[in-house]
Amino acid sequence: MAKHRALILPAVVAGVVLLVIAAIYLVDSAGSLPSFFPGHQAGSSHHHVKHGIAALALGLGCFVIAWFQTGPATPRATAR
Repeated sequence: MAKHRALILPAVVAGVVLLVIAAIYLVDSAGSLPSFFPGHQAGSSHHHVKHGIAALALGLGCFVIAWFQTGPATPRATAR
């Protein structure tokens, strides 16, 4: 598997941003969401739990991608 070290920082930044978005979806009601967020409904008290879970899963996936990119570039030789 090829290692792309240039992907580490963008993956971590995207992961942090997605975790913040997940927290916003889980804490705020649909009426309190910023107007550019999908699911914004003026005056609604509904919480978009599925949107929050999806953002959380994507954020964790970004961290996993960054973690796998930090491994050694070449496989270790095994002693026989």
